[in-house]
Amino acid sequence: MVLKINHKSTEPLHHQVEQLLRDLINEPEYSSNGKFLPKEVELAKRLGISRNTVRHATSKLVYEGLLIRKKGVGTKVADNPISTKLDSWHSFTQEMNEKGIPFKNYDIKVEWVEADSFIADFFSVPEKKKVLKMERLRGMESGPIVYFISYFHPRVGLTGNEDFSKPLYKMLEEEYSTVVLVSKEEISARLADEDIAKKLKIKKNAPILRRKRFVFDPGGRPVEYNIGYYNAENFTYSIEIQNGKY
Repeated sequence: MVLKINHKSTEPLHHQVEQLLRDLINEPEYSSNGKFLPKEVELAKRLGISRNTVRHATSKLVYEGLLIRKKGVGTKVADNPISTKLDSWHSFTQEMNEKGIPFKNYDIKVEWVEADSFIADFFSVPEKKKVLKMERLRGMESGPIVYFISYFHPRVGLTGNEDFSKPLYKMLEEEYSTVVLVSKEEISARLADEDIAKKLKIKKNAPILRRKRFVFDPGGRPVEYNIGYYNAENFTYSIEIQNGKY
């Protein structure tokens, strides 16, 4: 396969690289043989673009579960990759308001922290760069049901002084002109460790749902990385998927 992009096109370079990688994934050489993709620095040199542009495109496919990146080794196609999109998604506030369920914020904590390797990789920023971290413990009058941890890309422009009790994505759009369009979700079952159990007021090793959310703007740029820990006894996560054949 010829690795080439159109530098004269109005389509953003990272979009072109993303499509090139999607095409590369379907090549038997990579999809069947477990061969590693060309290194980012090599791709950048061959395409005549910056390494950050390649990293941006690669990261999106990593978080879609199509690629696996191994630090110090390289990037390869995931075994039997599956990607599922939800038809619609909202902030927790909007979800509860639409269902007519009263809820309350038990605690909101906001601070600037240094990006670890995972956050830096997702946001394509240097490690230890300051990013805004928000923790929210939310639930009903009967008690907390979910503990959220969010990290926001510095590009958004948040200061930490915002009213985070308001619907998050509505606030980002109206106050910071940041529209969120795509959410990649990973949902798994876990046992609550001591810290999570204490926050959700449940027993240690009680069942919980952990949902990771990777949020992107219309240009495919990362906006937020969010982890939610749900009390499994009080929360059910429903997904409706339509058969693509009909």
